[in-house]
Amino acid sequence: MTEAERYDAVVIGSGEGGKYLAWHMAQAGQKVAVIERRWIGGSCPNINCLPSKNEIWSAGIAHAVAHAGEYGVATGPVSVDMKTVVERKRAMVKSLVTFHLERYEATGAELIMGNARLVAPSAVEIALNDGGTRLLVAEKLFLNLGTHATIPPVPGLAEAKPLTHIEALELDRLPAHLIVLGGGYVGLELAQAYQRFGSRVTIVDRGPRLLKREDEDVSEEVRRILEAEGIEVLLSAEVEKVEGRSGESVRATIRTPDGSRTIEGTDILVAAGRTPNTQGIGLEEAGIALTDRGTIKVNDRLETTARDVWAIGECAGSPQFTHASLDDFRIIRDNLDGGDRTTTGRLMPYCMFIDPPLARIGMSEAEAHASGIDMRVAKLPMKAVLRTRTTSQTSGFVKALVDPQDRIAGFAMIGSEAGEVMAVVQAAMLGRLPYSVLRDAILAHPTMAEGLNALFGTVAKR
Repeated sequence: MTEAERYDAVVIGSGEGGKYLAWHMAQAGQKVAVIERRWIGGSCPNINCLPSKNEIWSAGIAHAVAHAGEYGVATGPVSVDMKTVVERKRAMVKSLVTFHLERYEATGAELIMGNARLVAPSAVEIALNDGGTRLLVAEKLFLNLGTHATIPPVPGLAEAKPLTHIEALELDRLPAHLIVLGGGYVGLELAQAYQRFGSRVTIVDRGPRLLKREDEDVSEEVRRILEAEGIEVLLSAEVEKVEGRSGESVRATIRTPDGSRTIEGTDILVAAGRTPNTQGIGLEEAGIALTDRGTIKVNDRLETTARDVWAIGECAGSPQFTHASLDDFRIIRDNLDGGDRTTTGRLMPYCMFIDPPLARIGMSEAEAHASGIDMRVAKLPMKAVLRTRTTSQTSGFVKALVDPQDRIAGFAMIGSEAGEVMAVVQAAMLGRLPYSVLRDAILAHPTMAEGLNALFGTVAKR
């Protein structure tokens, strides 16, 4: 029988919030172990955020070179070497893994590679990747389990061995025709990237518009941008069946408002949502309850239904962003040190890295209407921001909501450097400053942030 080893804290999963919590506690002198199945540092540096943005950047370079003539720069024929694209991404991932291993060594947190399963309220059994088992007993347990890509129960889809974001970011060849199932962040980012690499791309989404959680004007502008680059977008389209095998030849039968049609492609990418990694690890053995969405049930301090057990990140139902998981870590860290922080009312920004990117924070216009709050809406086309005239990147618009107390309640931008401009607005929102502060601020010319002067200058006076 495996002898139990006692730890002050055990973290299952080495994602953003979990690893920072482990490093923090270990540096404070506690005995801490982190159990990870495969991805050292979690999904963000290995298979999600950073690798995707790495390849998206390569796609942007390809697009810029292909359009260099518009800027007076003469080039020859442009081609993309996907092997080099992937190798550049792999080199980045390798360096990030090395960084994480160095942090584990420097902090003293122990990294254990294997599959964890709860066998009692405070006991974790590990099937080690190198063979054998270990049994850890934890005074405090932290679950940082993450999520995985959902494969919808469409006849023939699983048998077609579709790509998820993981496989798509490892392709060292160029699909002739990529069919993308899903019109959310992952699907749209990768769709545009592969279109720019040289693939033909078709997006299929069951909803009436892309990005269903965004305002209609945002959805329509994103659609216009993608279609202008040659991407086919099919909306209100239900996939009835899939035949063939991704990477060779696939046929998707689609039901649309105009009738049934068949799309033939070489590859199919599923980007239709995420499923929490909460099954099969013995949560019930520790009295840890789940929500009806399959996430771990937590309170606003991220405490689970079991004593001395916390959940972090996507598996806890937190927004599916690395920066949300990082804030989960800060909440737990501060509360363990006697603080009183919660997830309630967090001002959560996010950015979709199509080109130009979409950034948003706070309330949307639709949410404001639904709440009945009397908001003033300010909107400005990006071509009104003089910086875009110098770069010819005039697509998109910027929009803000101002509440009855003259504070900024929401902000959305589709345009060059949207994420950086959003950070300026976020700072004003965090400080509860009136919109007039940005309206009247002296902002450097010509910058993208300078557009905030003009945007808030259009706010109607009370």
